[in-house]
Amino acid sequence: MTDLPEDDTPDPTLPAPTPQHWGAEALWQQLEPLLPGLSVEVVARISSTNTALLERARVNMSAIDEAAAELVQVRRSVESAAFGRRAADVQPCLLVAEHQTGGRGRMGRVWKAAPVASLTFSLSLPMNPPDWSGLSLAVGVALADALDPRTPGDTSAPRIGLKWPNDLWLMEPGAETGALAQPGSRLGRKLGGVLIETVAAGKRRLAVIGIGINVQPMHATTELNTGYGCVQELDATLTAPATLARVALPLVKALIEFNRRGFAAFVDRFAERDLLRGRAITTTQPDVAEGIADGVSANGMLRVITADGPREVGSGEVSVRLTPADGGAPDVPAEDA
Repeated sequence: MTDLPEDDTPDPTLPAPTPQHWGAEALWQQLEPLLPGLSVEVVARISSTNTALLERARVNMSAIDEAAAELVQVRRSVESAAFGRRAADVQPCLLVAEHQTGGRGRMGRVWKAAPVASLTFSLSLPMNPPDWSGLSLAVGVALADALDPRTPGDTSAPRIGLKWPNDLWLMEPGAETGALAQPGSRLGRKLGGVLIETVAAGKRRLAVIGIGINVQPMHATTELNTGYGCVQELDATLTAPATLARVALPLVKALIEFNRRGFAAFVDRFAERDLLRGRAITTTQPDVAEGIADGVSANGMLRVITADGPREVGSGEVSVRLTPADGGAPDVPAEDA
């Protein structure tokens, strides 16, 4: 997913979209034992998968009688009526959109995704971790490891890097991340992003994890200040459904682990893919205007070495930019899907 021009007109130079087969039932069979009560839905078009799940969670189910509930059914899966959901729900749900028209990002940014060329989905589930800090980083680790697996002892540079707090980047061949990163070296192009929102649902808190991943090449790249990377550069056989099938189970397992242990379980894996570490950055936090990124803390805070000493930055309402000398464009915001 990335920030496209507002025009939704299909690119005539690209092949027409073909029907996609998502395997909703197979996904449900794989994930439901880990998330009891899970539903899997695929919709052809929606404004925002995150918004849809948040709105359902805010509906007071006790105020809806059985007859009325039957009238608020959302569109069922394109593959099986067995996975339809009610519009009022706080149970786990995997909601996939073949075309998301009003995707949202951090700090009110607007996101759009190209049909077929992108994978856009949200996963909602009740969570109660020891500390919510670093959840977007843990999600990034799970996605990156699923799409770019690393074997023990592998000394090669990872192809997918993680840009704090919520972006996945396709690294240029030979580009280093983590402690091996060289200042001024070329980085890569944005591959995907994460948007996490939570809402109170009775006595529980529901986390809604929105994810956008670029799958296929597209032509409208000149407007993108982060560049455009897609998973087919790693594996030409991957489609949007195949990409979902690859990341869904690792994502669910990561969320369960985060719920138990917090970000501490992901610190080392994030460090291997940390593309900011060792690079000059600027931030919108007043007391950390610029400095050198120095990894992340045990609770997911960005550490920055400044002229006044070390500082830590929380993801909140802060944007982080690479300086042009460190492989980034002059304006490369850390944004969400």
